[in-house]
Amino acid sequence: MKSPALLLIGAHSLATALALALASPAFADQALASKHACTACHAADRKLVGPSFKDISARYASDAGAAERLAAKIRAGGVGAWGAMPMPPNASIPEADAKALVTWILNPPRGKPAQ
Repeated sequence: MKSPALLLIGAHSLATALALALASPAFADQALASKHACTACHAADRKLVGPSFKDISARYASDAGAAERLAAKIRAGGVGAWGAMPMPPNASIPEADAKALVTWILNPPRGKPAQ
């Protein structure tokens, strides 16, 4: 039988991890960016093949309709908004994931650029 102290420590650790996950959705969305290979072309604060997440956030900060358009662009692809390099379509990304990614990019955690 485990000691009550070890059970309490385990319960506290689980509660802390759950609280962090709920309070910091950026962790989940950074994982989505990696899962869907966004980070092959985009970085947090520097241009790779495509613009940085920070630059995307800055460009669309005052555009109320940007989130819907950008989520659609993730899935459909596009060209011309950031130069001649096309963004290939990513139709296999579920719509909910595309929306979560855009929300994360446009609303990075305070003090940190989206990664």
